[in-house]
Amino acid sequence: MANRLSKIYTRTGDNGTTGLGDGTRVAKDSLRVDAMGDVDELNSVIGLLLTESVPDILLDLLTQVQHDLFNLGGEICIPDYIILEQANIDNLEEAIDTLNEQLAPLKEFILPGGTKAAAYCHLARTVCRRAERKLITLARDEKVTAISLIYLNRLSDLLFVLCRIINKEAGVSDVLWNNKHKK
Repeated sequence: MANRLSKIYTRTGDNGTTGLGDGTRVAKDSLRVDAMGDVDELNSVIGLLLTESVPDILLDLLTQVQHDLFNLGGEICIPDYIILEQANIDNLEEAIDTLNEQLAPLKEFILPGGTKAAAYCHLARTVCRRAERKLITLARDEKVTAISLIYLNRLSDLLFVLCRIINKEAGVSDVLWNNKHKK
C-alpha cells in the first residue's frame, strides 16, 4: 500500500464527479456514491462506538464488521466486484445466536438508549438500515450482489442484539417503550 494515498487532493472532482474503482466517472450525488457514503457513515459510527467502553467480547466482532463494511464499500465502488461471501453472513448469524442466548426475551419494544455505547450502537443500527434501503434502491437499476443486501440486513439485527448486550454488561436496563395507548 506504499504511496497509495500520497496525494490527497487531485482536483478531478471539482466538477461534481468522482471516480469509481473501475475508473468510471459518475456524479457525486449518484445513487451508487450515495450508497457508498451510507456504508462509510455506518463504518464511522461503529468506529465512534468503539471509542466507548464496549464489552471485550464485542471488540473483535465489531472490528471485523468494520473490515467487512470497508470491503462492502469496495464492492459498491467497483461494479461487478465481489468480495463478501456467505461466510461473512454466517459469522453474523453465529454471533447473533450466541449473544442473543444471553439475553432475556423481549416482551416490549425498546427505545434507543441506556448507556452511551448502546445509544451509539442504536445509531449504527439505524444508519445500517438506511444503507440497506439505499442499496436496495440501487439494486433496482444497477448490479449489486445479493450477499451485500443480506449482509446489511443481518448486520442491523446483530447491532440490535449488541445494543442489548452492551447495556446488560454495563448493568443498565434497556429503555422499554411505554405505550400509554395500549388497551
